[in-house]
Order: sequence, then structure tokens, then C-alpha cells
Amino acid sequence: MLIASQMEPTYARTVYPCFDEPAMKATFNIRIVHDPSYVALSNMPAIDVSEIKDKNGSLWSVTTFNTSLKMSTYLTAFVVCDFDYVSRTERGNKIRIWARKEAVKNGDVDYALNITGPIFSFLEDLLNVSYPLPKTDLVALPDFGAGAMENWGLMTFQESSLMYLPSDKFTSRKAMIAIILSHELGHQAQMLSNFFFLFKWFGNLVTMNWWNDLWLNEGLASYFEYLGATFIEPKISLDKIFYDHVVQPVLREDNEIGVRSLSESEDKIKESFSLLSLFDSITYNKGASVTWMLSGFLTEKLFIRALSSYLKEFSFSNANQDDLWTHIQMVIDSQDEVQLPASIKQIMDSWTCQNGFPVLTLNLTTGTISQEQFLNKKNENSTDPRNNTWIIPISWMRNGSSQPLMWLDKSSKVFPEMQVSESEYDWILLNVNLSGYYRVNYDQLNLKRLAHLLQNDPKALPAVSRFQLIDDSFALTQFGYIQIETALELTKYLAREDELFIWNMVLLNLVPENLESTLKNYEVYPLLKKYLLKRMLPIYRYYASFIHQNVDALEDDYFAQVYLEKLFATACWLGLQDCLNLSSELYAKWMDNPEYKIPFLIRRTVCCYGVAVGSEEAWNFAWEMYNHTDTTKEDKDIMLSAMSCAKESWLLYRYLQYGLSDTLFSSNHTSVIILYVVTKDIGHRMAWEFVTENWPLLRERYGKELLHDVLKVMGRFVNTDVQIQELQVFYNATLEEDERVATTLLLELTKSENLEMRELLIRVASWLQKNVDD
Repeated sequence: MLIASQMEPTYARTVYPCFDEPAMKATFNIRIVHDPSYVALSNMPAIDVSEIKDKNGSLWSVTTFNTSLKMSTYLTAFVVCDFDYVSRTERGNKIRIWARKEAVKNGDVDYALNITGPIFSFLEDLLNVSYPLPKTDLVALPDFGAGAMENWGLMTFQESSLMYLPSDKFTSRKAMIAIILSHELGHQAQMLSNFFFLFKWFGNLVTMNWWNDLWLNEGLASYFEYLGATFIEPKISLDKIFYDHVVQPVLREDNEIGVRSLSESEDKIKESFSLLSLFDSITYNKGASVTWMLSGFLTEKLFIRALSSYLKEFSFSNANQDDLWTHIQMVIDSQDEVQLPASIKQIMDSWTCQNGFPVLTLNLTTGTISQEQFLNKKNENSTDPRNNTWIIPISWMRNGSSQPLMWLDKSSKVFPEMQVSESEYDWILLNVNLSGYYRVNYDQLNLKRLAHLLQNDPKALPAVSRFQLIDDSFALTQFGYIQIETALELTKYLAREDELFIWNMVLLNLVPENLESTLKNYEVYPLLKKYLLKRMLPIYRYYASFIHQNVDALEDDYFAQVYLEKLFATACWLGLQDCLNLSSELYAKWMDNPEYKIPFLIRRTVCCYGVAVGSEEAWNFAWEMYNHTDTTKEDKDIMLSAMSCAKESWLLYRYLQYGLSDTLFSSNHTSVIILYVVTKDIGHRMAWEFVTENWPLLRERYGKELLHDVLKVMGRFVNTDVQIQELQVFYNATLEEDERVATTLLLELTKSENLEMRELLIRVASWLQKNVDD
């Protein structure tokens, strides 16, 4: 038994009568009556535990807590559990980490304990604000939908966010813990990724007036979580991780017509958004990206000084974004090193009050830079003229040397310094290290020079700038700003690219996961295979040597832990013999000795290709391991996926049949099995036939959800009207009329997307044909 509360955003009102608004702060006196064999925790330390009897004579414990500080209702919290804890004291703040008894005994929360104190101290020193509570409890909950929550003095976490198994050598896990922890602690006045949850004392000390400025809590905490994480794990490269995990994913989302802005008016939110929908990547990632940009052009020193004065003035009360701008403006006015083209409010409102972001277009011959909102030019409805302009800080370099920051404060402007000479060695790079939240579209002349530079001396561009240059060019292609050939030119140099996070982004663009099963049917596949393998071999061999000799040596290579799987999976998918041999060799080793551990970094790929190149015996072994009692949830999923990799159709058919059986699988796995099989090149027809033959039974179990999921995947294979008709015949017989209409629309849309993809692949193939031997 376990009780844990989650009040944010508006659940406190369901627990006790209150004015449940972030601006109505109060002090709280909490008392909990509970079973004596359990312990009760709340925001403040317990000051008394007494006993009472109820009318049946049963004995109960009453735990009374000290009066809380003045705070918002959404931060009140309680947990009643029979957990154990480990503790230490840092600067008078008693830190306890609570978890299941066996986890505490095994040392699973020791890493979290060791870094929580230092993160608090780092934040206190950085912001010059003291943590106001005498204790902090962090509780690892076996099941917690919110992931982590910064209740003041009683933070709650999903177990995996707080536990680092001593046997788990890899940094990526530590990094995730540190980041989540910093985030939550940072709220307290704001593991790695999880520990920077500790950054949340911002939100607790100074809370937004209302939820429309939620980004002040979450965006600032998300920014600090990365600073905190790299403070705790200095081997991690802050700018690479921040760009890869925060900026790039949100740039891919923040470009649809209907996406909201970072700060909306209260009325608009009450009309058109639910509060829960505000807890999204716009709030967290765009908030952090815009903060990163702000800190960049102000300098970190001035930014921290302003933040510190803002926290002091509004401690224990509420603020909105204008209050933050006022404090930053005060700091700017008191010095003369940093000069801005407008007030901080005018600059920042252009980023927080408008939706989307700009794309800058640079013409090197004239030195002109213009801006427009980045929208999909292929969509009819996005061609309306939108007059949004931003006040944009432009960091730039010319021929490898950094230049003074420039500002673009209107729709276009001439910068004479940016006109270049005839020499092909004269090049310009904007938005160095992604210091600004925008994309850049260069003219052909500069792109040619940059592509040339990459081939001759890739390290002349910082790694984050290489990433950004290629990522921008694929995004510009996708949205109709430039042709695919332009983006492909930038990939020629890749044999000299040794950064995995860059390779990962390239592979996600060239071999997107939803295309893996269909690409093999196109003429582009053999060309892509030749072109990519030639460039992948150096980095593949570098990492394969670690897998062969000493995989533990990669324990500090953060990106290897996150992205090596994609590199290896692509190498095997492209049929690289060494990759296939390595997979079957490691898998055979495991079959000989089930105690052997396949290297965690490539386990999914090894199991998939181990089954694919193996015989029935290899498949049966995967089945046996799946059913093993001490197989973890994650490993079970790896086995479910691996069994769908079989190359013999009868094995796949048998697997689908197993999936129907109540005795072999819990019923919620049948749909997982079908979805794994349907994405495989030989599996998709079989899975579809299986679904149609067994529909009455499947429908009874899963309802229509399953059909929607299967149709989404089947859609990838739909290229002709005949194929659409075949699908239609089936669901005309099975769906209600309104659903039929929706599904037909979905298929029509998919068909047109597939035709577009086909045309694109024909162009890619003809470009590869010309360049495959370069």
C-alpha cells in the first residue's frame, strides 16, 4: 500500500477546501492519521507523532507537521508509505531519499543522495539565494504519471528517475538523473536529467501569477537543469546535449499554424486550452531555449544578477514575465558593456508573445539578411502573409573567427560586413552554436563554400554548428524552402564526422524509422546502402572495436549510450556484414550462456538481428528469455521486438498466433506484437491478413484503437488506389459510417504523402547515382 499526492495544476481542491489558485498563497498546518506501521511525510518536518484509538478500538498514528512557509496550494503534498531512506545534511538542509526497502538496501538511491546536496549548493551560490526549508525529502514512487514533481520540501519522482543501479556503469543514466533532479530542485527556489528537477525552487519561492506564465517556472528550471547537470557530471558537453535534447526537438514542433505562443493571455487560455495541455514542450523546451538565448546575449553574469534580484524581490509571492523583464532592464541600465537595440521587454515579448519562430535568409552578395516566420510552404493555408517579426540576436563567424553580435530588428536589413569576396575560402556562419532560437537559410554560394569547408576541414565548424547546418537544411527541404539536393551536398563529408549525435540526426533524416520497412522496395536502397556505408565505416569501426574488446571504456561517452543503437541498427539494416556477424556472434554467446550480458548499448539491435540471421532455435531462445521470470520490463520489450525480426514467414505467423493466446500473453501484448510485426518488411502483409482474419476477437479485446494503430502503419505501404480500395473493403465492413469517413480521409492523406515521398526518393536516387562514388 502506498499513498502519494499530486496537486499540480488544480487537484488541491479535490483534497481539501481551498482557493486553488497559484497567486493565493498561504501557510498550511497538516496532520495525517494513518496506520502505525507506515510513515507519513509532508512538506515540513514532523513535530509530533501520537496515537489514538478509533471507535472499534483499533490504534492509529497521528503525525503533525510544522506550519509550512507561505506557498501555493499546488505545492502542498503528502506521502504515506512503508519505505526506507538514506540521508545526509548539506548546509543545514537535511536531505532524505525514500524508496522501497530493498532498493535502499541495494544502494540504488545512493547516487541521487550524493548529488542532491551539491546541486542545492550550486544553485544557492549561483543565484545568491538561500534554500528556505530545514529539510527535503525525495521519494521514489514505483508508479507516477507526472514523472517528477517539485512539491516544496517533499519532491516525488518516478522510480527510474531517481535510481541508478550500482551495476549500471553508464553515464546516460546518471545524466538523466542529474538533469531531472536539477530541474525539480531548481524549482525549490526552481538524475542527471532527472536531478535537475532540483532546480525548481524558483517556482516555489516566486510563483507565476497564473498558469499562462507557467514557462517562467518550467522554462527557467529546464534551462538551469542543464547547467546543474554539467556541474555534477563535467564530462558531459552542455551545448551538444542542450541543442540535441531541448532546442532541436522543439524547433520541429513549433512550426505549425495552431501552436500557441509561450505566454498567452489568461482569457485565451481559459477559452481555448486546458491547463494540463500547457505542460508541453513549448513550455519546457521553448522556454529553456529562449532563456538560453537571453542568457547568451545578456552574458550569463548579468542574467544571473538580474535573476537573483528578481528572486529576492518576489520571494514568497507571485510574478509575471514583465516583472522579470523589469529586473533584467534594471541590471542592463546599471552598466555599459552590453548594449541592446531595444528594451528587454520589446525584445523578449517578440519571442514569448508570438507563436513560432523565424527563419533568416542570408544573401552574401549583398550582405542582406531577411526574416520570416518558418512555416511549411507546401501547405496552402500557411501561405497567408504573416507579418510577425522578431528582434533577433545574430552571433556569427567569418572564416573561422568570431564576430561581434549583430541585431536584426526589422524584416530585412543590409549588413555590409557580411558581403563576401570571390574566394571560395571566404564563408560566413550565422547563429554560432545555436545561440538563437531560429533556423538559417543560406544562399547557394555560401552553402557551396560551407560544403567545401566540411569536406576539407570539418572541425573548422564547431560540432553544434555542423549539427545545426545539416538539421536546418533538412528542415528547410521538408518545408519547401530549398531542394533536397542542397541538403544532400552537406552529407558528402560524413566519412570525417566522428560525433555520434550528428550521425544520429543525419540517419533520422535519411533513414527515418517509419520508412525502414518500405525503403527496401525502392531503387534508392542499393544506392543509399553504398553511399552511407562508405561514410559510416570509420565511426562504425571505431565503436565496434569497443564492443569487441572493452565496452566499459564507453561508460563516459554519453552519446554512445543514447545513440549507438541507431548507428548499429542502420549498419545492420543496410546489410553491413560485420554488423550482422557481430549480432549473431553476441546472440549465440548469450544462447550458450544465459548469464552473459549482451552490451546494453546495442542490445535491441543484437537481439533483432540475432533472431533474423539465426534459425528457429534463435527464435525459440528469445521466446524462452521473454518468459523468464526475472526478465525486466525493458528486456521483455526487447524480446517482443526481436521475435518480430524473424525472416521466416512461418515463424512470424506462429508468433502472431501465440499473440492471440490468453495463456501465453497478457492480452495487452497482442497489439504490441501485431504492431512490431506490421513494421517489418516481410511482416506487414502478414500482420494485415492476421488482423482481418481475427478481427472479431481482436475487436472485442482492444476495440477500435488497435485498428487505428495498425492502419497508421499500413498506410506507409499504400501507394496505389488499388491498395487503398483493399483496405477500404475491410473497414467498410467493420467500421461505423462516421469512422469510415475519417479513415478514408486518413488513407487519402497518406497516399498523397507517399506519392510525395516517392517523388522525393526518385530525386534522392538520381542524386546518389551521380555522387555515390565520390
